[in-house]
Amino acid sequence: MTGGTGQPLRRSPWSLRRLLLTGILLPVLLLIALNAWSLYQQTLSSLHTAYDRTLLASAKSISEQIGVTGYDDQAQLRAIVPYSALEIFEADNQSRMFYRVSTLDGKLISGFEELPMWHGKIPQRPPYAALVDFYDAEFRDHPVRVAVLLQPVASATGRGMAVIQVAETLELRETLALQILRDTLIRQALLVLVVALIVIIVVQRATRPIRQLSQDLQERAQGDLSPLNAPEAPREVQPLLDATNQTMERLRRLLDNQQRFVRDASHQLRTPLAVLKAQVQSAKRGDLPPAQAFDEIDDTVDRATRVANQMLALAKVEQLRQEDSAQPGLSAAWLDEVVRDAALELSPLIANHDMDFAIETQACCVPAHEWMLRELTRNLLHNAIRHTPQGGHLQVDVRQHQGRALLCIEDSGSGIDDELAQRLFLPFSAGNARSGSGLGLAICQEIVQALGGQIELRNLQDAQGRVRGLQARVQLPLCSAEAPEHNPQSS
Repeated sequence: MTGGTGQPLRRSPWSLRRLLLTGILLPVLLLIALNAWSLYQQTLSSLHTAYDRTLLASAKSISEQIGVTGYDDQAQLRAIVPYSALEIFEADNQSRMFYRVSTLDGKLISGFEELPMWHGKIPQRPPYAALVDFYDAEFRDHPVRVAVLLQPVASATGRGMAVIQVAETLELRETLALQILRDTLIRQALLVLVVALIVIIVVQRATRPIRQLSQDLQERAQGDLSPLNAPEAPREVQPLLDATNQTMERLRRLLDNQQRFVRDASHQLRTPLAVLKAQVQSAKRGDLPPAQAFDEIDDTVDRATRVANQMLALAKVEQLRQEDSAQPGLSAAWLDEVVRDAALELSPLIANHDMDFAIETQACCVPAHEWMLRELTRNLLHNAIRHTPQGGHLQVDVRQHQGRALLCIEDSGSGIDDELAQRLFLPFSAGNARSGSGLGLAICQEIVQALGGQIELRNLQDAQGRVRGLQARVQLPLCSAEAPEHNPQSS
């Protein structure tokens, strides 16, 4: 089935009230139906037991009217029992009683000849202290209950056996059973109505905090992603509220990062673009020689490109952080492999500075994206190469230390003072504004924090206490799950 736009119609979900009413009342109604049928059968059985006693009393009353002459096979039975004699056993005018008195071979002595002769047998354990049997039959197109009594008859002139059948129509029994069933169903219907009313009231009260929460959300200001607070909400709704708050918190961080990225990008790129425009205009006027003007333009473009790339790197770090928080444990990489690859990639720069370079690695699996580790290592190596004098010393060390992965990069530069060390990890805070954008260490800080590690810068000192270089020290957690395949080759 499709709507007017050609798209399939969506079935509206059931309300909580409808779901509870259906889930509770439907089984209750089925149980009531089964109980009503069972009750009707049990009532009929109980009524049969009660009224069968009346039939037996009627049969015994008739047996008192039977006489006999002759013995056994020659016995001649006689009975004169007017029907009016049975009226005292009729409970009301609804049911009617019939009787038949016959010999064992079926010869009619008295009563209704059309009443079928009994051909059954007496049960081994009859319900009463008499040779009696009860069964259901049909007489004159009406269902009847029949009691059969085998009654020995004796007198001074003879001895014989009489078969006495007394039948009663079932109107009274069925009427009483239906009345009991009707009264029971009325009480159960009232119970169902009470249950339905209670369900409606409870659902209405339980969903009141949710409706209030929905109203609060509709009245919120645009962009308000503060946590939802519904202390009166049912306990079953709390996981949904917690998950919603976590989602809103991720959205808030994402929006904050986007706004910060746009703000920082507009701020940082405005200056080099303005400088570039001024340089182009100066070149057009011929204020500088063409070669010098192109060199300055090239330097400005390089700086703007580096800033843009680093800001994109910051944005990607935050994106990967969001992915890992949503699906933790999906990525892992070998830190030693990444560090060796990054050192090999930057080897031309190391060779240009004629450095004394040394690298020593130990296998370390880190729960991180490989890109994050590569970006971290590349930025730290770039800083070390840029601040190490020509012919200086650069050493890289990767190992496991106290249950964590440890990356140390040591150079032989001039080090940093304490005040600068406190703000170097802030965005756009460079030690030398002409040689850097101030984003390299900020990217490193973001990556390390996203991975749950620590990063610090330490001045290295010689025996006389003089600064002989700088050490960048990074600690990251090790993999606790199965690690990816490791390539043990070294460079």
